Amino acid sequence: MKNDHHVVILGAGYTGMLAAIRLAHRTRRADVRITLVNPSARFTERLRMHQIAAGQRLADHQIPDLLDGTGISFVQGTATAIDPDGRTVVVDDGAATLDYDTLVYALGSSAATGRVPGADAHAFTLSSPQHAVRLAARLDEVAAAGGTVTVCGSGLTGVEATAEIAEAHPGLRVTLVGLDEPGAMMGAKARAHLHRALDRLGVTVKVGSRVSKVLPDAVELETGEILPSDVCLWTAGVTVPSLAADAGIAVDDRGLILVDATLRSVSHPDIHAIGDAAAVRMAWGRIHGTCQSGMPTAQYTADAIVRLLRGKPVKPFRFGYIHQPVSLGRHDAVIQFTHADDTPRRAYLKGRAAAFYKESVSGSPVPVYRLSKRMNVSATLFKGGRATREPAA
Repeated sequence: MKNDHHVVILGAGYTGMLAAIRLAHRTRRADVRITLVNPSARFTERLRMHQIAAGQRLADHQIPDLLDGTGISFVQGTATAIDPDGRTVVVDDGAATLDYDTLVYALGSSAATGRVPGADAHAFTLSSPQHAVRLAARLDEVAAAGGTVTVCGSGLTGVEATAEIAEAHPGLRVTLVGLDEPGAMMGAKARAHLHRALDRLGVTVKVGSRVSKVLPDAVELETGEILPSDVCLWTAGVTVPSLAADAGIAVDDRGLILVDATLRSVSHPDIHAIGDAAAVRMAWGRIHGTCQSGMPTAQYTADAIVRLLRGKPVKPFRFGYIHQPVSLGRHDAVIQFTHADDTPRRAYLKGRAAAFYKESVSGSPVPVYRLSKRMNVSATLFKGGRATREPAA
């Protein structure tokens, strides 16, 4: 293994954190330095942002504490430029410059508020704990006056946020707006339970129309309909930083890094991209950004870097989905079990058993990090079976 090899990991979310800790454990007897860069010292549990928005207090996991004993150097700051030819990363516009031998790009995504006029100025997001706390404070004010809330985006994030807000503030009038039916990717029975839960919580669902504008006190639809709204929460789509594209790293039309079968940049092989920063394709199609798929990319990449440093071949990444877990408040949920390509199976789980299941899923990353300091813990539940198996030579 090469001496004094420096691995820089950008982003300490679900994927970057696992990649750093697993790599540190697997190279603890080698001359490998690992630096983890993240804007905040707090570890963000993205799966729980809707809980903060509903006024719940979550555990405050500090990144230095999670890294304690690993030997990983933590740099609190924002990566503002990458020179892939010189193999350097600039942090906070020149406050620091880091040289690297291997770069792991795990910057993830945030709410895409720039695509609709007014969304960036007038809509709240769940992109960080700070955003969620500000939303919670505003919801308290609006609830006291019996006001209105519009959640834009009928995907699973929008559904979870809608249910959580409606349950925590029964006096609010909550509307969920989206182009597609909530739970559209689920089977009929799981989808029916999801809709019953929204009905029970008094949520109004409007589908089939795009949002054309967010106003200070309303949401305008493409149909011309105006929805009065004291609070707008934006969950309709995500966007990624332009950092990779600005550096000349090959990206797709969404800004995700184009990777080969081993999750290495097709233009700069010393850069590995993981989670929803990477355009990852399986035989069955493109992986979409979730913790379920992101953590396996982190585990795989940490192991792949070790094999490369040892001069060993790396097999292609394989992954398959197993479920779509959706919380519907604190005491209800629905779990749609899926095929490898994320299409629904017949099996599903609902009610309190599903809520326990979902809580177990949401709470699993931090224990995995702690165990990964001492042993190789697998975060890959399913590699996809026949759907991703390599064809015989």
